[in-house]
Amino acid sequence: MKFSISRENFLQPLQLVSGAVERRHTLPILSNVLIKVSENSLWLTGTDLEVELISNVTLTGEFVEGEITVPAKKLLDICKGLSDESTIDFAVDGNKVLLKSGRSKYSLSTLAASDYPNLEDWQGDLEFEISQGALKRLIDSTYFCMAQQDVRYYLNGMSLETEDNLIRTVATDGHRLALCRLDYDSATLPNRQVIIPRKGVLEIVRLIEDNDQLVKVQVGSNHIRIFSTDFIFTSKLVDGRFPDYRRVLPRDGDKKIESSKQSLKQAFSRASILSNEKFRGVRLNLSEGELKITANNPEQEEAEEIVDVSYVGDALEIGFNVAYLIDVMNGLAGDDVLITLADSNSSALIEDAKDDSALYVIMPMRL
Repeated sequence: MKFSISRENFLQPLQLVSGAVERRHTLPILSNVLIKVSENSLWLTGTDLEVELISNVTLTGEFVEGEITVPAKKLLDICKGLSDESTIDFAVDGNKVLLKSGRSKYSLSTLAASDYPNLEDWQGDLEFEISQGALKRLIDSTYFCMAQQDVRYYLNGMSLETEDNLIRTVATDGHRLALCRLDYDSATLPNRQVIIPRKGVLEIVRLIEDNDQLVKVQVGSNHIRIFSTDFIFTSKLVDGRFPDYRRVLPRDGDKKIESSKQSLKQAFSRASILSNEKFRGVRLNLSEGELKITANNPEQEEAEEIVDVSYVGDALEIGFNVAYLIDVMNGLAGDDVLITLADSNSSALIEDAKDDSALYVIMPMRL
């Protein structure tokens, strides 16, 4: 097997698939990338048995078909280190791969391609097309609320739901919840709910861009796959049932506060500097036309911020984790935010003042 390719054409797909390669591996071959030449194309594959990424590029020069696996990180570091205009000659010599570029020469160890694990073939029972920008909005609006290492493993991921002409994403860590929905007019979709694992979600965030280019999403019983012109992404699904989030959506809030998102975000960010580093609590005191934000810490330091808000009603005092509030401000797309509260013991419902397609629920803290 051999081929020649420009550094730029090789580096882009190599960087793309390297995201799926497991650095802390139990199987040595999982730290390798599978390189395959067939039918005028170079195919690169990376996997950690949970997520698989495939990318390809068309070869223009002479080549010999074949396949081999080489250490992903070493190959990537070598390519990054070469000059931008360089050409890479890649050849298999026995159990080594020889890389030549100008006066540089490298020899890398290999493992047999036949031992490389691939996710088994499966049939998708749900398929739809969506623009990368729309998929990015669905995920960016919710993924930051996923749990990280919760024993309730089904929370360590994001729920993707289809229902008639709706696509919905939901994430929660038990203390906060994010929900985003998209009206899907291209087709009527079956009712389906799956959980994409945390690593899979973070890879999708890395891969997709905010543009109108369509991707095809395929969902099977145990996997989800996304086809793009640049990559084929596959992830296993979490085997579990996502909690019924509808039960925790606040419905009886009568105190509605409207404010500039930027003003609130900046005030929360400044107050957070003097919040308790462990609990991150801030106290909100609401009165007509005004929201006072206070924070303190064990060193007896204190921050106070006052923000003008649109509110008419009774005074209210309530505490929240300030990091959760800042995350929501970063997740909202519009300029103005609407916060709905009931009392000091009830969760807050936060959404864009002019767009209700995304909403957030944050449980209060006792301070």
